[in-house]
Amino acid sequence: MNRLREADFLKWLYPGMHIKRWLALMMLGVVIMGLGIAYILREAYVSYTFPSFIYYLTLQFIPRFWRGIMFMTASTGLILFALWHLNSSLLSAVLPRKRDSSLVSIIWGKRYLRRGPKIVAIGGGTGLSILLRGLKEYTGNLMAVVTVADDGGSSGRLRRELGILPPGDVRNCIAALADAEPLMTKLFQYRFSDGSDLAGHSFGNLFIVAMSGVLGNFEEAIKQTSRVLAVRGQIVPSTLVDVTLEAKTENEETIQGEVKISESSSRIKEVCLQPPNPQACPEAIRAILEADIIVVGPGSLLTSVLPNLLVDGIRRAIKASSAVKVYVCNVATQPGETDGFKVADHVRVLESHVGKGLFRYVLANSNVQDGLPETSRSQPVQVNGGDSLRGHLILADVVSEENRYHHDSKKLGEALIRLYYDRNHLDQTLAEEEEAAKAKVASAVD
Repeated sequence: MNRLREADFLKWLYPGMHIKRWLALMMLGVVIMGLGIAYILREAYVSYTFPSFIYYLTLQFIPRFWRGIMFMTASTGLILFALWHLNSSLLSAVLPRKRDSSLVSIIWGKRYLRRGPKIVAIGGGTGLSILLRGLKEYTGNLMAVVTVADDGGSSGRLRRELGILPPGDVRNCIAALADAEPLMTKLFQYRFSDGSDLAGHSFGNLFIVAMSGVLGNFEEAIKQTSRVLAVRGQIVPSTLVDVTLEAKTENEETIQGEVKISESSSRIKEVCLQPPNPQACPEAIRAILEADIIVVGPGSLLTSVLPNLLVDGIRRAIKASSAVKVYVCNVATQPGETDGFKVADHVRVLESHVGKGLFRYVLANSNVQDGLPETSRSQPVQVNGGDSLRGHLILADVVSEENRYHHDSKKLGEALIRLYYDRNHLDQTLAEEEEAAKAKVASAVD
């Protein structure tokens, strides 16, 4: 997606801003003031006799027409010089470290993002933060719906000790969407390594917990933390209920807790939430119903993606929404969860938990290489030519060249935005394929 050129800035702003009319009004005021000064000077010339040097000082030996051109050129130069330095002064006050950007380009970017599609990204873990980094370059109307089933690491300790919802995935989303100084983002992600009580905790987790204590609730803590770090978008938990992820294995063994499920050596048959049927966050439901695009994944299928969709209100809202609905499949399998899975296997497990037809499109990586370390059980997720996917399968190069276990945020964001703007063509292609399949079945029956 190519942004509009900065030279078109004044032609593309929202109608409500009226930048051009106020600039024109300002220039009109300057012209009227100049006329007033001219009248006063003319009256002074007529009624008062000036010394002879004034003749040369006011350039009266030059014809009036050319004198007017000279004064207009000089005034234009002064105005442009003043505007340039005003731009620099305002920018240094607002963004002191970003002197390489002009105020016009920053305002232009804000207007561009404000007009972007409304996107709801649902998931958790590293996958969701990667997705958000890619999408925030295309829209400011972005909401992340985050799982709260995490019970490991710093988040798990804070959850058990303080009875608060796990802040870890929320912290990662805030860091991904923050427009604050890089130092602030690094501080928010800083993890303590010393101290018996602090070791393993990240500063951002402690900050959110402290903010929750000051404001009285977790949801408001997320909002205010996002405001402090100038987050581009909104972040909400899928539910405000303290839920635990529970899994059943093929051996009919019951496992409780996200960490234990991830570490299980047995094949997981299904997962559910305890307590069952937790109430969904109202803001998440509202955003889903108003969204232009709903993106689920990437992330751990059983422990990051499904915990959100198992919240009944979230699932119902997705079904009811008229948005473009996309499931982003992982680029690599996950040990203990999706060993040996192909794209169709991910979709099959997803549909077995939430029903068929929830997603119109499935986005999968097309740049598959067998270059992952042999010591790892993870493998690239393959796409079989014969796989029958209920969603419309979209293939794109979305893998990171530096870490082929993860998506590339820029590639992923671009692929999703392209899918959104090409959706009419894709739907037409899908309809033609469905008609062809029906015709083939009908001819076989005849």
